[in-house]
Amino acid sequence: MNSAIPAAKRKIRMGMVGGGRGAFIGAVHRIAANIDGQIELVCGAFSSDPQRSRDSGADLFLPPGRCYGTFEEMMKGEAALPVGERMDFVSIVTPNHVHFTAAKSALEHGFPVMSDKPATFDLAEARELGDLISRTGLLYGLTHNYTGYPLIKQARELVLSGRLGKIRKVVVEYPQGWLSTRLEESGQKQAAWRTDPARSGAAGCIGDIGTHAENLAEYVTGLKIKELAADLTTFLEGRALDDDGNILLRFENGAKGVLHASQISVGEENNLNIRVYGEIGGLEWHQKEPNSLLVKWSDKPMEVCRTGMGYLSPIAAANTRTPPAHPEGYLEAFANIYRNFANHLRAVLDHTTPDPIALDYPKIEDGIRGMAFIEAVVESSKNNARWTPLG
Repeated sequence: MNSAIPAAKRKIRMGMVGGGRGAFIGAVHRIAANIDGQIELVCGAFSSDPQRSRDSGADLFLPPGRCYGTFEEMMKGEAALPVGERMDFVSIVTPNHVHFTAAKSALEHGFPVMSDKPATFDLAEARELGDLISRTGLLYGLTHNYTGYPLIKQARELVLSGRLGKIRKVVVEYPQGWLSTRLEESGQKQAAWRTDPARSGAAGCIGDIGTHAENLAEYVTGLKIKELAADLTTFLEGRALDDDGNILLRFENGAKGVLHASQISVGEENNLNIRVYGEIGGLEWHQKEPNSLLVKWSDKPMEVCRTGMGYLSPIAAANTRTPPAHPEGYLEAFANIYRNFANHLRAVLDHTTPDPIALDYPKIEDGIRGMAFIEAVVESSKNNARWTPLG
């Protein structure tokens, strides 16, 4: 392959850590990366079991020589290839406890990283990773995929433009019901690692979906959570981590908030939603109906913004793929994160200035915020919901 081909004239080459046979999120990442035809999977270390990793690579029709037994082997092997053949970045889709070591190895071998969330196992690792990213100057993205929805972009633009006035109240909820029984005892892989402190970290529900709610609240409002008071509960006897959390929030501008995350809310599927209220207007968005954004006013009728319409902001339009009334959802939002990251990486590889829209994806700063949120929530709950700063 000709190493002189500029990145603007070819696909971005992706390697993957994790996501092998039996995994859920790896397939989601591969689909999302492929939607725009801008990224191709060229190699991977798909499992902690070397043979399973190679078999998983064969399932994806990768050359045997690019199906590695371990991620350390992959980093060394890819770095040894000519520039025009090696992967351009690494996608990390493992359970939480592997995120840091895989990302660290990738960065130390010169490869940018796109990681599933949360960024690391704990806050200390996240800060160390942030320092390494700063030293290497390499790109790092984090798939807080809900920020990729077009109408979440529209909601953020409405808030940042000041049309709602100063923000006073934020309510963000993420209830699920899939862990309302001891599913982890059935051998279900996704439940098993998410409820295991050795693989998930200090929090269960809050680490898995609470961080999505935290990130969404900060992204839409542009405000940082200053401190919080949290009450975590483990309702299932014998479960080692929380499966429900209720958190009061204080934002840096004086706004107040409520964050509720649960995986034992029976009958709930994936009911992420957010409501934001300013001095003169409010908004409401539901992930179950992602193509509608409700905008509310005290002195005129409620507006309903719809995906694909000409009145949306340029950034919302840039993250829309289908005409009005054509469903657009989870995979497309995921793909927006990958597309923006790939376009930013192209500009870096070709030493050109990236389009500002390409810079709109979660980065290590969001990852550090997420880990600080988990740590503060756990500390607060252990101390009878004492107000605790995010530090």
